[in-house]
Amino acid sequence: MVASRWRRIRPIHALPSYNGRWRGRPPTYPPTLEEDAETHGPRKYPKSGLLLSSSGRGWASVAAELRSHAAGVVPAIVPQQTEIIMVVNGRTDCFVRRSGAGKLQAARPAKGMIWLTPVWVDDDEAILPEPIPELLHLYLPQRQFETLADDYNLPRSPTRSIQFLAGLQDELIRQVGLSILSELACETAAGRMLVETASLVLAARLTQRYSEGARAVAPPGRQHRLDNLRLRRVLDYIEQNCDRDISLQELADVACLSTFHFARMFSAAMGMPPARFVSRQRLENAKSMLVNGKLPLSEIALNARFSSQASFNRAFRRATGMTPGEYQRQVR
Repeated sequence: MVASRWRRIRPIHALPSYNGRWRGRPPTYPPTLEEDAETHGPRKYPKSGLLLSSSGRGWASVAAELRSHAAGVVPAIVPQQTEIIMVVNGRTDCFVRRSGAGKLQAARPAKGMIWLTPVWVDDDEAILPEPIPELLHLYLPQRQFETLADDYNLPRSPTRSIQFLAGLQDELIRQVGLSILSELACETAAGRMLVETASLVLAARLTQRYSEGARAVAPPGRQHRLDNLRLRRVLDYIEQNCDRDISLQELADVACLSTFHFARMFSAAMGMPPARFVSRQRLENAKSMLVNGKLPLSEIALNARFSSQASFNRAFRRATGMTPGEYQRQVR
């Protein structure tokens, strides 16, 4: 009875336009990660409400949306990115049922439950019998999986080896998802680097734990250590470029390491991830500028890589317990 309700829908990117109109500039083909997320969400989840979005944040390694979902049928749309769906605020009194990859799946949308939708699934349709207050949707591009090729023995098309799964409980994915959600809600000084690292961790987790066939394994003897000389070069580079948008890839290049391996080695050496270290350095620089008193708060916020003074004020208060203005008055 349920199976008769599943149907295929032609992917929107096979069409010349989206209902003949696009808001803003037309998308590129193939679409960028941000463009695809902006159009995929409304098409895939037309009965949902968008609560938070990474649109406009400049994230190139992952796109994120927090949505509230009404009861109804979620149509089949061919995904252009690997999608991770995590229940942030759900319920246990019903089952979400979906079909795809020749399977029928059912799982309770309880808090922390996870669904995986690989790029190759073109018949993914779901039935939500009851509203679900908050679902986090994360979209990982192909290049995040390809970046891991230096560290793991990945299949030729790693995204096509990810399994179509429902109702997973994975604490690592949950914690990474919550860190991205926290960045969505409250911008930090090194948010882009944080989500860049998070997306690599997610891609590695999916290829190691949820890919078809053998798990990805790091080949022996291929990794280099983040020795003192490499670490010093990285720290000097951060100090000299702290007022601009440093990427994780840049730091890895300075250390002459692969991006994923660098992130792990830096955390081991410094006791914190690269994003947190950079964020702390920018906060210290902002404190110095506040003490100096020569720049307006808006310029200090931009130098600390915040998109607005309001975001800077919130982050500064979380870190110090006082607003930038209060801190400035206290130390002068």
